[in-house]
Amino acid sequence: MRRRRAEKRQVMADPKYSSELVSRFINVVMISGKKMVAENIVYGALAIMQEKITEEPVLKAFSRAIDNVRPKVELKARRVGGATYQVPVDVAPLRGTSLALRWVRDFARKKKGKSMMSKLAEELIAAHKQEGAAIKKRDETHKMAEANKAFSHFRW
Repeated sequence: MRRRRAEKRQVMADPKYSSELVSRFINVVMISGKKMVAENIVYGALAIMQEKITEEPVLKAFSRAIDNVRPKVELKARRVGGATYQVPVDVAPLRGTSLALRWVRDFARKKKGKSMMSKLAEELIAAHKQEGAAIKKRDETHKMAEANKAFSHFRW
């Protein structure tokens, strides 16, 4: 390691649900510092999610959706003697959550023809049901890690 690690900033819990996870998701969705727009999108998506999933509170459903998408292992490129190997590495909880939030946002953005609010709600509901593009991405990542397990001795 060359320099000291940057300290992780504590994210303020969001005002509506007083949840750190929702607050982080708002920050992930935000573009060009427009936080109010991002808040409206996320809160709208959670409201749609509340209508569709009635068996549990929306906050619990949201955190379960993110947990379902969170990867356990990921691949890191390691150079060993001129060759680059894809080495499977365990994912730290904070990084796993960040990846999950980003994947959900990205796959929602890729969809066409609806408002971001409804696209985000659809993706979250799909993740809650263990389906959808973000879940597919997680499974793909796990499959790749499994395939490259032979290189796990290069982990350091």
